[in-house]
Amino acid sequence: MSEDWRSATVARLRTLITQADPDVVEEVKWRKPTNPDGVPTFSCDGLICTVETYKDKVKSTFAKGASLSDPAGVFNASLDAGTRRAVDIREGEELDEAAFTDLVRQAVALNRS
Repeated sequence: MSEDWRSATVARLRTLITQADPDVVEEVKWRKPTNPDGVPTFSCDGLICTVETYKDKVKSTFAKGASLSDPAGVFNASLDAGTRRAVDIREGEELDEAAFTDLVRQAVALNRS
């Protein structure tokens, strides 16, 4: 397994998130010795989501994901969490980019409401 697919996946998610709304801001938070690069976070009138890289997956966790409509079933992790929902992407998996972008737009709208 190469690290290339993870970097490419993070770059694609970053593009989808930042293109979803022109006001989205990316910051890096939670730097620590075990993760010196920190965690990319995306906000617009509040936290939208984070993007984390693991050995076997890239995870995008939506802060208020449980409040979002997900008819395409993009969320596939943290489904039993009270507030959050996450999308785990493993090597070779395809993301429904239109549905993911819709989730980002919904999250921005929820933050603005």
